[in-house]
Amino acid sequence: MAYLERLARILPAFEWLPDYNKKWLRGDLSAGLTVGVIAVPQVMAYAMLAGVPPIHGLYASLVPLIVYALMGTSRQLASGPVATSLLIIAAGLAGLAEPFSPEYVGLVLLTTLMVGLTQVVMGVFRLGFIVNFLSRPVIVGFMTAAPLIIASSQIGNLLGLELTQTQYITDLFVGVFAQFSNIDTLPLGIGMATIAIMLGIEFFKPSAPSALVVMVLGIVAAWALNLEAYGLEVVGKVPAGLPAFVLPTLDLELMRKLIPTSLTVALEQCMVVMSLGAAFAAKHKMTVRPNKELIAVGAANTMGSFFGGVPVSGSFSRSAVNDQAGAKTPLANLISAGVVALTLMFFTPLFYHLPIAVLAAVIVVVALKLINIPQIRYLLKTKRRDAAVAFLTFGATLVLGIQTGILLGVAASVFLILWRISRPEIHELGRVPGTDEYRSLDNFSNAKVIPGIYLLRVDSSLSFANAETIRQKLLEPTTSTGKGFKVIILDATGINDLDTTSATMLAGVSESLGERQIELYIAGAKGPVRETIERSGLDKELGKTHFSLTVDEAVQRVQGIPEGDATVVPKTRAS
Repeated sequence: MAYLERLARILPAFEWLPDYNKKWLRGDLSAGLTVGVIAVPQVMAYAMLAGVPPIHGLYASLVPLIVYALMGTSRQLASGPVATSLLIIAAGLAGLAEPFSPEYVGLVLLTTLMVGLTQVVMGVFRLGFIVNFLSRPVIVGFMTAAPLIIASSQIGNLLGLELTQTQYITDLFVGVFAQFSNIDTLPLGIGMATIAIMLGIEFFKPSAPSALVVMVLGIVAAWALNLEAYGLEVVGKVPAGLPAFVLPTLDLELMRKLIPTSLTVALEQCMVVMSLGAAFAAKHKMTVRPNKELIAVGAANTMGSFFGGVPVSGSFSRSAVNDQAGAKTPLANLISAGVVALTLMFFTPLFYHLPIAVLAAVIVVVALKLINIPQIRYLLKTKRRDAAVAFLTFGATLVLGIQTGILLGVAASVFLILWRISRPEIHELGRVPGTDEYRSLDNFSNAKVIPGIYLLRVDSSLSFANAETIRQKLLEPTTSTGKGFKVIILDATGINDLDTTSATMLAGVSESLGERQIELYIAGAKGPVRETIERSGLDKELGKTHFSLTVDEAVQRVQGIPEGDATVVPKTRAS
């Protein structure tokens, strides 16, 4: 038993394998077969999105799925190639080599290896928190722009035009306009028919594998009508058999150029895997270990790069199908990998006549379904500033590119955080008659000012970002006429942290107030704040008696009267 526990720390599959319930097999089998059938057409299309032959999408759905099934902690997550990751790769590798060329494929595999190693390192050193910098508004903005870029990237395949592969939508439409007279109606007609059939199937029978249906119809039509002879581009020969073990070519100069793309993909996948894993864990009352998930996905990508695979992550659509079909354990991923293995060994010749326009149409439909309108409405309704960040990320991603868009979104989020920190909530307090409660004079009309005492509450940690703002507020009684305060009490109950800049600021404020015969008291400071106060020597500068556990205790100490006897006067505000 102890041996299994030690093994489970390395391979979490041994947490559920020894106690596998036969009743789970039906759900795992159903989910694995369903997801496998759906995955085959999707991953072939997604591989093209990255600029590599469709076979590499199938390769990525074999070994990586087995690795994740053994090492992942989420029991419902379906791993495999996803559109957003491959779109980022296509954008990052643009200009380094010609898409679909052997050199380009080598770059993609090297990127996959770098993504995997990055994720493993992040998991080992528990760096999953870094993904928190991808705030919800940034994710929403990116996930709204990405489907449009993904769909637009297929315009050339749908119109039969040779367009430069790019992430910039404007460049694509300029290219279409320049070649407008060369539009081929055959792939356009097939693409439009494919989209119409997929939408029809999903409208009348949402559970049906619409991508598989249109692929079969496209293959049959292209073969029966010999459409290749009329100039229709088809997939052509797809290599049969399981992938061979091949080490990606390690070139330090190329690896340096691929670092930004690798990091972007690694972080994007971390966000997806963690959010999906947490969602399913909450639904099924289970636990998912984020750093273990990072290691699992990283190992899947690392091993996948040795077998010709593009990067894999958690798939939103296939994970939902996996869960709905009854998946109970990661065994469903193993079964899906089995479906892909059978396809590679016996069915690849069937894909020869598959029109490229059909794959392009599949990408368009699947991509546009990723747009989450309810999330945009939620941000607009709940927090306009967050909605602004989302729209900034959306616009920047469309106009300036994926990586720039994400970085600008992150920068905007950090700026908003610093902006909020630099403008903390500061309230002047008064006492509620007949109680020992002190409330904001602005929010509670029955709160009364205590003569001679200036009560101030700061609802924020004190840091270098807001020290000057708080200093000015504390010194306000010395610059405003008519208040006549002799004591200032800082209610520190809302302060969770205090840095050295703020400790120095408070010491300076105390000195300035002392010159004007005004005393500074601090009430309700929490443990970490008290520690900083003591280490900085601020407690000695103010004096031990100038610190109290509660505001009421400080007030009564100042007034020198028994507890509960402090008097109040009607609220007044000096002009």
